[in-house]
Amino acid sequence: MIILETRNLKYTYPDGTVAIQDLNIEIMKGKKIAFVGQNGSGKSTLFLLLNGTLKPSQGEILFRGVPFKYDSKSLREIRKSIGIVFQNSDDQIFAPTVFQDVAFGPSNLGYSKEKINTCVQLALEQVGLSRFKDKPPHHLSGGQKKRVAIAGVMAMEPEVIILDEPLSNLDPVSADEIMDLINEFNHFGSTIIISTHDVDLAYRWADYVFLMSNSRIIGQGTPVEVFKDSELLKKAGLKQPTTLEIYHEIERRGLAYGRHSPKTIPELVNTLKPLELMWVEVPPGVKEGDNLNLGVMYGEYATQSPYEAINATVLHIHSDGRAVVELKRKGIKAGGILLYDTENYSLPEIKQILKKGEITFVGAMGKKSKILAEQDGIQLDVTSGVIDKSILMALCGKRCLILTAGGMVDHALKRIKEYVEKSGIEFTVGVVNREEDCQWLKESRSSPETLKI
Repeated sequence: MIILETRNLKYTYPDGTVAIQDLNIEIMKGKKIAFVGQNGSGKSTLFLLLNGTLKPSQGEILFRGVPFKYDSKSLREIRKSIGIVFQNSDDQIFAPTVFQDVAFGPSNLGYSKEKINTCVQLALEQVGLSRFKDKPPHHLSGGQKKRVAIAGVMAMEPEVIILDEPLSNLDPVSADEIMDLINEFNHFGSTIIISTHDVDLAYRWADYVFLMSNSRIIGQGTPVEVFKDSELLKKAGLKQPTTLEIYHEIERRGLAYGRHSPKTIPELVNTLKPLELMWVEVPPGVKEGDNLNLGVMYGEYATQSPYEAINATVLHIHSDGRAVVELKRKGIKAGGILLYDTENYSLPEIKQILKKGEITFVGAMGKKSKILAEQDGIQLDVTSGVIDKSILMALCGKRCLILTAGGMVDHALKRIKEYVEKSGIEFTVGVVNREEDCQWLKESRSSPETLKI
């Protein structure tokens, strides 16, 4: 379903500067959309048009198929449904306290006092700032201010959330926390639209990308479609995402499988094509190109997992009956990832899981989960890029625990499933303290089975 649409959109500033011209786009409901382009390409102006802050010089914008109207009542409804978070949070935060600032939007919508309190408290809880509700916003860090601005938008319960350069001026940890929030809102059905000149972010995150240059859309499509087009990127003054650039280089050298374009480090690692050769005795009748089953190796001969099933492709057969083969290893028992929903948090339960589940790697996603871990002295191995790093650890045989809450549990589970489906590599995964339980907690340590998701 198309939720936002522009037709022949044009905007000219009072000084005659053309900021948007001939813009026709369709944005689908529930998707993650990235507008990518250099500074000055028109992204910020477009966002102000999509929110009704600016009125087009020409053309029209439609929300759910209905053209924008610019009277006060109509604009109030537009801004309730389409929230915007500015690049500079200080442009959006002005009230004496965090609570009052987040309450500003709902108050203008005419909500009752009870509903305002409910919406504000829920929004602050979602962004992990409940304990700062009485604090002046200018006393907060850059990342905290950004979360206040997001909470102010979320308190109005919009269907579409627009974020102009959401990670601008944030440190890596704060940026990761903001992306966790954005992903959680999307999981619950919000359409998310961001602007960025960070091609790496757009490539790994977005469902659909619009490429902007000189006030126009010059390309659009899935991230892979857009960022594989080197000529289009050159026209936009952008470079390829780092992951894709590395992949193309190693693929050209015959070191990677050309099955798909990786977006994340685990996906990139999975494309690598290791060449491991060995001399073996082969029975009569074996030909070059045949596949052999060499059985199971362990100990010093198993390089990636405790036990490995070894298959081999015959590359060359010597006259003495021996052959050079390329080994292909597959771990019989990989590690796993356990997800813990901190909405139902219990420290004794966590301690039991760490002990019984033989957990060796712990991460936390979302401010609430990180605060709980810090308060209870739970040692965290990772607090940013948690899903990808846990996948890498699981591939090395580690058993990982991810502490997170609400929709982020489902988001993480979806990401892990997608990786398993694409890679064909199986490892254990489960959700504890929900109806789903983690199977490995029920199994004995000696169980040789590898579970599928």
